[in-house]
Amino acid sequence: MNILNTITAYKRKEVSAKKEAIPTRLLEKFPLFAKETKSLAEALRNSTTGIIAEHKRRSPSKSVINDKVLLPEVVLGYENAGAKGVSVLTDSNFFGGSLDDLLVAEKTISIPILRKEFIIDPYQIYESKAYGADAILLIAACLSAEELKQFSHLAKSLKLDVLLEVHNLEELQKSMLPNVDMIGVNNRNLKNFKVNIATSKKLSKEIPNDFVKISESGISDVETIKELRTFGYEGFLIGENFMKTENPGETAKQFIEKLR
Repeated sequence: MNILNTITAYKRKEVSAKKEAIPTRLLEKFPLFAKETKSLAEALRNSTTGIIAEHKRRSPSKSVINDKVLLPEVVLGYENAGAKGVSVLTDSNFFGGSLDDLLVAEKTISIPILRKEFIIDPYQIYESKAYGADAILLIAACLSAEELKQFSHLAKSLKLDVLLEVHNLEELQKSMLPNVDMIGVNNRNLKNFKVNIATSKKLSKEIPNDFVKISESGISDVETIKELRTFGYEGFLIGENFMKTENPGETAKQFIEKLR
């Protein structure tokens, strides 16, 4: 069983418990459920840098990355650095995040917020809206073609942008749906955690220009981004490269300045 299967199996139990504690009808009454969302896809299309900066305390592959610096400091630093969006990991068991992180980020910054989560149930989409997300992540490897269709439709009905993540051509072919705004190519092999930027290059020509193309994982230098732009990528999700430093916001600022 690879790590993705382990995580999704855990998620099914976690979501089942959450549904009992806070039913969907209560989520719809949360104050943030009525807030007007900001489009991450639009922000990236209008950007010259395309950086989505991620807050991530730890990961299954690297254990603790940075659990010392406070989230408000990180996300505000990212916004001030010129990031066009912020990704917030809300998984607790594997990544050390929480829904409270989403709430804090929403109160701290004004740029679009992507909820980075392993979504396997429509409940989590309502939850994302209730806790202040502007966009959600759907992972093709976790979901069937029908689930991708249903979940993306639900997200758009709630005015949430949809980033659909793929790892290979087979996943991409079931992901090109009308309610998807962005297609993210994850350069990390989830079976062995190895990273290869060639994955983004290889899949770029298969992604129609209707979608904002985003490259994820393993991006650690400006030259890689400049090269990926020639393949049509407009967004670049970077987390570990910033989070592994003492001051992620300052690191992001120096990185983004080189892109301008």
